[in-house]
Amino acid sequence: MTDHAELVDHLHLVDRVLALRAATAGRVVIIGIAGEPGAGKSTLAASVVAALTDRGCAAVILPMDGFHLANVALTSLGLAERKGALETFDAAGFAALLARIRAEGPDTVWAPTYDRSVEESIAGAIPVPPGTEVVVSEGNYLLVDEGPWAQVGELLDEVWAVRVDAAIRTERLIARHVRYGRTPAEAAAWVASVDEPNAAVIRATLGRADLDVSTG
Repeated sequence: MTDHAELVDHLHLVDRVLALRAATAGRVVIIGIAGEPGAGKSTLAASVVAALTDRGCAAVILPMDGFHLANVALTSLGLAERKGALETFDAAGFAALLARIRAEGPDTVWAPTYDRSVEESIAGAIPVPPGTEVVVSEGNYLLVDEGPWAQVGELLDEVWAVRVDAAIRTERLIARHVRYGRTPAEAAAWVASVDEPNAAVIRATLGRADLDVSTG
């Protein structure tokens, strides 16, 4: 695992993934992209998958956020005000889906996504068809090594840690929350009370990554 930040461009990342696929005798490669909220994980994942597709590689994005527990479940568990925390995800379900992809069976694996406009997961939204060569999974907690999260890590070929300046990350988060309906004051309060404690948990895991990627 690396303990230093390395600035790499997308072409370098794509070459790294393709080399890894060649080294694994052509089996599906599953890359994880971990980082704090607002670090740029989704943007990086989309860029890498687009570049892989341009190179003729069948690649799919699989967001960990699809495994958010439903709002009704969070309310019943008393976790509605902690949404996004480690315990508000179905980690075992995430691991099970990754295992199905890893098995490379004959059927399409349908994965959930997360719709920020309604703040709910949407089941069966992302197809991972037979013949998929690379899956890029992005999410906060991919480097947690306890409980079912450890099973997630075992199913990933590599995990990259996305790093970004804290001020930029906070600005992005507030803008995101405002975009989806919170007032600026509500957004800043949520970032301080929910996103930042989660970020501290995530930050403590990033040293386990195989590669550090700076996004700003």
